[in-house]
Amino acid sequence: MAIVVDFELLREKKGLTVAQLADKIGITQANLFVLKNNRARAVRFSTLAALCEALDCQPGDILRYEP
Repeated sequence: MAIVVDFELLREKKGLTVAQLADKIGITQANLFVLKNNRARAVRFSTLAALCEALDCQPGDILRYEP
C-alpha cells in the first residue's frame, strides 16, 4: 500500500516548470523531485499546503491511495 503524490498534470496546466514550482513552494528542486517520483517517506503539512496554494487545488487532488 502506498500514498502517491501526483501533481504533474496540475503543474503543467499552470504552466510551471519544476524549478518554478520548487521556488514558489520554498523547497529545493531535489526535494520536489523526491515528491514527484514518489520516493518521499513523509510530506510536511506546510509543503502540502504550499503545493495546494501554488497549484490552486485541494490535498485530495494531489494525493491518492494505491493498494
